[in-house]
Amino acid sequence: MTLKVIGAGFGRTGTMSLQAALEQLGFGNCYHMQEMFKNRHHPKLWEDALLGNGAAWDEIFEGYQSTVDWPGCTFYRELMELYPEAKVVLNVRDAERWYDSTFESIYRVPNSLFMHLVKVLVPHMRTAYRVVDLVVWSGTFEGRFAEREHAIDIFNRHNAAVQATVDPDRLLVYNVKEGWEPLCKFLGVPVPKETPFPHLNDKVILQRVLRWGPVVIFALLGVIVGILLWLGRLVRSVVIGSCKSQNV
Repeated sequence: MTLKVIGAGFGRTGTMSLQAALEQLGFGNCYHMQEMFKNRHHPKLWEDALLGNGAAWDEIFEGYQSTVDWPGCTFYRELMELYPEAKVVLNVRDAERWYDSTFESIYRVPNSLFMHLVKVLVPHMRTAYRVVDLVVWSGTFEGRFAEREHAIDIFNRHNAAVQATVDPDRLLVYNVKEGWEPLCKFLGVPVPKETPFPHLNDKVILQRVLRWGPVVIFALLGVIVGILLWLGRLVRSVVIGSCKSQNV
C-alpha cells in the first residue's frame, strides 16, 4: 500500500493525536512507533534499515497509508522519494515543553525496571528497544539526550532541516492544538463536523506503567510460583498415595 502522509516530526509532538486524526480522516492505518512493538518481525526490518542492510519499506508499511513518530520520521527523505505523491506533516511544539515531556516519559522507559523485565521475558522486545536506541537516543541525540541544550538544539535543527528540504506546497508545519482545520485543508478532505479533534496524551499512562509495571510483573511471577509449588505438592501427594496403596 502507498503512503499518502509522511510524518516528519519527532515523537512527543502530538504524534499519537495526529495518528488518531489521520485514521479518522481516512489515512489509516497510520504507523506510529507503537506499531513496531505490535508486529514481532518489524524490529528486525527497522534494524536492517538503520544499519544499511536494506530497507524493506513495502513490507514495513504493508497495510498502512500514513506514518508518524519515530522511526519513520528519521527516514522522511527516503520515504518522500519512494512515495512522491505523499504529503509531509511536520509536528511542532514549544521546544522546552517538548524536552520536559520527552525526558519524563519515553526517555525513562528503556532503563526502567519494568522494561528490563519485559526484555527478559519477551525476546523480540530486546530487538525493538535496540532499534529505539539506534534511531533515537544513540542516533538522533548522539547519546546526549540528558544534556538539555544539546537535545533541544537537535530538535530545532531537525525541524529547520525539514522545512528547508521539503517543497512548501508539499509540507504542513502543524501544531495539534490547531485542530482539524489546517490539517483537513492541507489534505484536501472535509472537516469532521461532529467529531472533536483527538487530543491524546500517553505521558500519564507511561508514568503509571513505569511505577506499577514491576509490581504487576512480580505479582504475576508470585502467582505462577505459587501455582507451581501447589502442583508440586499435589503431584507429590498423589505419588505417595499411590505408593502406599501398592504396598497395601
